[in-house]
Amino acid sequence: MKLKLGLKSRSRYTNADRTKDIFPMAPKLPIYFDHAATTPCDPRVVEAMLPYFTEQFGNPGSRNHRFGWEAEGAVDEARQRVADLIGADEKEIIFTSGATESNNLALRGAAQMYEKAPAGSKGRGHIIASTIEHKAVLDPCKRLQKEGFDVTFIEPPADGVVTAEMVKSVLREDTILVSLMWANNEIGTINEIPQIGALCRDRGIVVHTDGTQWVGKMPVAVKRDNIDLMSFSGHKIYGPKGVGGLYVRRKPRVRLVSMQDGGGQERGFRSGTLNVTGIVGLGKACEIAKAEMERDGERLLKLRRKLETQLTTQLDSCAINGHREKRLPHLTNVSFGFVEGESLMMAIKDIACSSGSACTSASLEPSYVLKGCGVGDDLAHSSLRLSLGKWTSEEQVDYAIAQIVTNVRKLRELSPLYDMHKEGIDLSKVQWAAH
Repeated sequence: MKLKLGLKSRSRYTNADRTKDIFPMAPKLPIYFDHAATTPCDPRVVEAMLPYFTEQFGNPGSRNHRFGWEAEGAVDEARQRVADLIGADEKEIIFTSGATESNNLALRGAAQMYEKAPAGSKGRGHIIASTIEHKAVLDPCKRLQKEGFDVTFIEPPADGVVTAEMVKSVLREDTILVSLMWANNEIGTINEIPQIGALCRDRGIVVHTDGTQWVGKMPVAVKRDNIDLMSFSGHKIYGPKGVGGLYVRRKPRVRLVSMQDGGGQERGFRSGTLNVTGIVGLGKACEIAKAEMERDGERLLKLRRKLETQLTTQLDSCAINGHREKRLPHLTNVSFGFVEGESLMMAIKDIACSSGSACTSASLEPSYVLKGCGVGDDLAHSSLRLSLGKWTSEEQVDYAIAQIVTNVRKLRELSPLYDMHKEGIDLSKVQWAAH
């Protein structure tokens, strides 16, 4: 398409001008398609938090005046809202700084509580996780290995789903803990957590799930779903950053060794002055999620399916990573053959997305999650994670489709490998000459 420059000089003709010429109906830019990394704070959450910065600023541990009572009451109300969202008792909610802290408290606290041998010796107990867990689970597991625990990392199949049968096949007499995420943060696949929980409950094994991508987006009933410990975070559900929680079952009781000692707050599991403002925000976010989750999920599923259908229809050598149905409604991970992922992200810089987890996106290595599901380095390097949110519009999805398709085709025009592919040459059988 020939661009009409009008009265603008070429030196002042910007990318924004070019976008308007090519996509005259473009929505306000940039577009945010990275809700799996973090979400904008809901204005209703901000409104609920504001009084606790300046007016009701008391310490909930101050039990002898009104300021402390007000803060304590606000924390109690937020705790009840969180519990209502996941079907728990309010006394089972422990507030933390976020899911990373919750994961560490759950893993290390449970491992040390239920160990089979004392610290400093081997054979302290067997733990089960998977190779595609978040780093906030993988790294504590690796630390526990160094401390004498034996950890089995399940390697999922190509669809990325960990099943109860896979867990059953690696259970041992000394298994004390299973930690598996409910939904994967990079490909959105859903593991069989309720079935895995039932399997472990019969054997007296503690089950922890990283629910960071699940809570507030999909229904949870912790008792029905056989969960003992569950981590979650406020900023993934339109709440503030720096606050999260850990569900700790009371009946039958799950015990933990605390990782942080001091004033004995949060049932002694997590000492320290409570982040009242953040906790109020988390509680409000949970209240909103409970009321709107089903409606938002249905709408986002339609948008995600449109995005996937259009991309895979308009582009060849384009694949959706992970199970096509057992996946979160708002998240997709797409590989574009014969395109370098970083080049594509630069070409579509008006669309905020990622090539993997926000916690590892600074690395030039291909996604370990995709590699763990059997995706080769070339496709893992050419993948985008696109995650939609409650304010994502169909207009934005249409714009993203057009931008991605246009730029993938443009980048492929520069690829001699794509030319060979179109000619029917099997690149896997080509013997490349060394230089």
